[in-house]
Amino acid sequence: MPQTEPIIYPEIKVPSRILLGPGPSMADPRVLKAMSTPLVGHLDPEFVKVMDGIQELLRYVFQTENALTLPVSGTGTAAMEAAVANLIEPGDAVLVCVNGYFGRRIAEMAERYGAQVEIITRPWGEIFSAEEVDAALKARPAQIVAIVHAETSTGALQPLDEISRVVHQYGALFVVDAVTSLGGLPVRVDETGIDVCYSGAQKCLSATPGASPITFGPRAVEKIDARKTVVANWYLDMSLLKNYWGGQPRTYHHTAPISAYYGLYEALRLAAEEGLENRWARHRKNAEMLWQGIEELGLSMHVPLENRIPSLTTVRIPKDVDDLSIRKALLSEYNIEISGGFAELAGRVWRIGLMGYSSRAENVLLLLAALKKLLE
Repeated sequence: MPQTEPIIYPEIKVPSRILLGPGPSMADPRVLKAMSTPLVGHLDPEFVKVMDGIQELLRYVFQTENALTLPVSGTGTAAMEAAVANLIEPGDAVLVCVNGYFGRRIAEMAERYGAQVEIITRPWGEIFSAEEVDAALKARPAQIVAIVHAETSTGALQPLDEISRVVHQYGALFVVDAVTSLGGLPVRVDETGIDVCYSGAQKCLSATPGASPITFGPRAVEKIDARKTVVANWYLDMSLLKNYWGGQPRTYHHTAPISAYYGLYEALRLAAEEGLENRWARHRKNAEMLWQGIEELGLSMHVPLENRIPSLTTVRIPKDVDDLSIRKALLSEYNIEISGGFAELAGRVWRIGLMGYSSRAENVLLLLAALKKLLE
């Protein structure tokens, strides 16, 4: 029988958490306000102005002049897949540097698109040297080399300059995952020589998940244009998307997540207003405050100081401390969310994020005070 009586479900009621985990970070109030802007059509002239502004601001945040710079309609993983799907044709040789969970994810995606994948590894929390990449390419040349700049699963920050030079000496394309770094620490795409770089909106940019930045340099665009096969992922095919984001006239591709793009635009405006150098300095200053406080509590970090991500810290859990009980108490008693480790670091570390709007001194002091109380 058809339902004739109204069915009343409760409205959404969630607390306003202090998000200090690996993501999402706390959205800036201006971002949330921007997302309440009325909807218009995805080809409306006023929305096209927003799209133009997003692209211009993304070039600023990426520090690039790449024409093919845009947000993917999806989370950071969609941007990762856009990089993989557009560059790889079946049989391409790909080298992936894996020192954490997200390097593994790149390798798995590349295999699904038919690449001949070679992996080099480092223990979780360590970084790669340019010599290791050079040796791997000498033993087995590759057309694409992929690496994670700031590995969210471990807290390790990977230097890129020397590796970029090595990659280009072998004529390969350099693909960089900057999901946990863009907007919080330097990601100088053009200066470093990155051919494809992607990120997410919900971390150091403090927007909401669903609109993920990506940029393709000239060499990457050449490879896409020279493909002998179509991109296997229609939704993420840049040869189609570029006509929506910069075609004359613009061509419909999909219905954009308009509210998410409003939020991304405002988040990028905030980054520009603060200034990248100032923003990087803020993230570093608050991270150093956290690191000092953690050491004063008698705890240690998983990653050495010189290789540590300012936006994501991994803290080793003492053997006599229960990981889950501390995190549950932080959430229930102090309204603070941090995360535990997973895969190889499950039960061994806490992951503490100070990203974007969450990277504030008062949040650091509150977390340290709460941890001190709970650990006593």
